[in-house]
Formats: sequence, structure tokens, C-alpha cells
Amino acid sequence: MRLTAGILILLVATAAVAAPPQKLQVPVTYYKLPNGLKVVLSKDSSAPLVTVAVYYNIGFRIEPKNRTGFAHLFEHMMFQGSGNLGKMEFIRLVEGNGGVLNGSTRFDFTNYFEVVPAHTLETMLWAEADRMKGLDITVENLKNQQGVVSNEVKVNVLDAPYGGFPWLDLPQRANKNWYNAHNFYGDLKDIEAATLDDVKSFFRTFYAPNNAVLAVVGDFDEAPVKGWIEKYFAGIPASTLPAKPDLTEPPQEKEIRFSRVDPKADRPAFAVGYHVPPRLTPEHAAMVLLDGILLQGQDSLLYNELVRKRGFAEDVTGGINNPLGDAYNYSGPMLWSFDFIHDASNKPEVILAAIDSVIIGLQDKPLPQEELDRALVKIRAQRYRAYGQYGGYGKADALASFALFDDNPGLINRIEEDLSKVTPALLRKIAKDWLKPSNRTVIMLEAGAATSAKGGE
Repeated sequence: MRLTAGILILLVATAAVAAPPQKLQVPVTYYKLPNGLKVVLSKDSSAPLVTVAVYYNIGFRIEPKNRTGFAHLFEHMMFQGSGNLGKMEFIRLVEGNGGVLNGSTRFDFTNYFEVVPAHTLETMLWAEADRMKGLDITVENLKNQQGVVSNEVKVNVLDAPYGGFPWLDLPQRANKNWYNAHNFYGDLKDIEAATLDDVKSFFRTFYAPNNAVLAVVGDFDEAPVKGWIEKYFAGIPASTLPAKPDLTEPPQEKEIRFSRVDPKADRPAFAVGYHVPPRLTPEHAAMVLLDGILLQGQDSLLYNELVRKRGFAEDVTGGINNPLGDAYNYSGPMLWSFDFIHDASNKPEVILAAIDSVIIGLQDKPLPQEELDRALVKIRAQRYRAYGQYGGYGKADALASFALFDDNPGLINRIEEDLSKVTPALLRKIAKDWLKPSNRTVIMLEAGAATSAKGGE
């Protein structure tokens, strides 16, 4: 049969529309050193950059009791010098080679990463191994960093408008288990009470290769990289790790509401947090899709209701593990939450009624399959953006987290498959079972600055 040009073009266009989207496939090489260090390599030659990330399985959720803020304090200590690098020389080494670096403390890990030109990779591996091998832990360094962290708490929480809202407020109110519910930033008296022996013991226990993951992502050849990792990390001794604390959270049986006055805020704020299903279950996959449908982007249902339709807020932000991570880089109980600043004329009961109207719509009838498919496309786009973040740091974060918590970084390539198995019926069931008032905590922040100003007038 002879095809005319017009028919041929139509057939090509139809085939292009019907073709299924390509799955995001991340190359993964995974192995362990005899001392227990987990190593993940993922080659990406799209730019002459590499990301080196070291994740330690100690976060503020499992820090010792009566030492709140200790995991965060130790994040600072890691930049105070090691066997061959003096104080702050690690930072100068990275920046002097044209790179960027950072570290952070999360629920279940503390991480350190550098994004550098590819030709400096061996130097960065040597530097990370040097501080894993031994820190320069002195009274002077400890006192200095206790002051830095104390000042950070004062500036970012105690003396700042909306300080700690809602990321400190929600876990403390929504959870019952101390490990999930204590002040993660740290009580000042606990931070100041840390001793030199505390710091040395903490380092020997938790900053060991058998409690860590090394992830390398970017433009490199595997053979020399494996040789360098063996050379610099293999001789670091493992530690005896304590038993992990029980993070089990009892089911929430009734709605929790909490109100506090922020003396520095000039407008009230509102936050809601719901407990979510266990990570990497079909129910969790459904919750990830509900997050995309309800909250992510200006086409989301809550944005449309609270911002466009009602004009309650200028924006609504949140997610699973918000604002400290994503739906996968944690291990243990977690909240799906969202928050916004609003005008005082918008009363909490009216705001809650608007939120409930959106959620009830998902509980009453199954979402059309095309809406679910649209959410999948949105999440796929978000993953592409996240994995390219900071020259590959987003990809390193996902790989390191799956290695740290699941001993399987290859799970990065299963996310899309798991999400695609979610049906409209399962989505509706999760909305009914988990997005109900008895499973949520509501934080209402009152604007003390506005009240003071009116009183002054």
C-alpha cells in the first residue's frame, strides 16, 4: 500500500503520542568493603563533575536522651579538622578546587557532600577518608561549636519570626515516642552540657565505616575509583554499634490541635500533619501520589482551593518528610504535612472546612485514571529535576538513602514501577484510612507582633 505524505505524517504523530514514556534508569554499582562501608557508584558523563557524598546512619531522631541537638552539634564538629587537614581546611580544599560542599542533619542520617570538577575526585575521597579516620576533637573546638550551634538556635528559632514552624512543632505534637517527638534542634542546656568524652565516644561509635555509605555520582571511570576507595577507606576500623532504638509510633486515635503565640510573627500561620503508611509499601506509594495530587504545584487540589479559590494564602507548601527531605530518604514513622501564612480574618475552623472539602472529594469517589496518570507524569518530572540538583547531589542522596536504610540502592529504579501499580481504588482507600481528622495534628500559630502593634496603637 502506498502512503501519502499526509497519512504518513499522521501515523508518525500518532505513534509519537502513543509511545510510552521512557523510564528513568539510573546506573548503579553497589558493593561493601570488609570493614562494612557501603559503596555506591553511578556514572553520569553529562558534565565533567562528580558528587562525593558520605552518609552516616545517625540523625537527630536517634540521638542520645538528655543530649538533644547532639547529632546537629556533631555535624559542625566534622569541619573542625582531621589528621591531615587543619581547622576549616576541608572547606578551603573543596572551594579552592572550584567546588561546593555542605552537610546536614536529618531524621535518620547526617550527611556531607562535595560537588567538584571530575579531575579532583581522588583528592576528595582522600579528604573524606581522613576525617572518617579521626577528627581533631579538642576542648577549644567543642566550646567553639557549642557556641555556634547555640547561636544558630537563638537566631533561627528563638529570635526569628515563625522560627521552628512547623518542622519543630509538628513532630513534637503529633508523635508520642520520645525519639520521634523531642526537640530536634536541641535544648540549649543539653547542647551546652556536652563534654569532650561525649564527643569522642559519639565519633568512635557512629562515624565508623560500618555505619556509613559512600556514594560517588558523576563523570568517572569505575576501576580507578574502586582502587582509590580501597586505598583510603579500607584501613579504617569498624565500630561496635549499639542496638537501634525502637521508633514505633502508636496509632493516633483523635485529632490533636495546638496553638502557640509567636511574638515576632506579624500574620498567623497554619500547619497540618497526617501520619503516613510505612515507607516502600503499596500504601506508601499511594500516599506519594496523593501528595502530588493534593499539594505539589499550582495545579494541585489544595493550592487551587486555598490559594486560587478562597484566597486564604499566597502559597501552600509541604510534602512527606517536609521540609527535611522527600518521601524516601528517611527510615521510621513520618508525617505528610503542609503549611501556609494567612490573614487574621481567616479563622481556623473555616480553613479546616476548606481543607476537608478537598480531601472528602477524594474519599467519596475514585479519582479518574487520567488524573492519576497526570500525577505520575508530574512526579517523574520532579524526580528528573531532583536527581540533577547540584550537579548530581539529588541522585547521590537517593542512592545513599536506599543503601543506608534498605541495603539496596537499586530501589531508585523501582520507584516509578511501584507508583504505576497504584489504582484509583487504592488511592481512595488511603485517602479514607489515613487522611482523616483523627490521624492529623493541627498547629495554629498566632501573630504576637500584630497583637502587640494593635495594643500599642
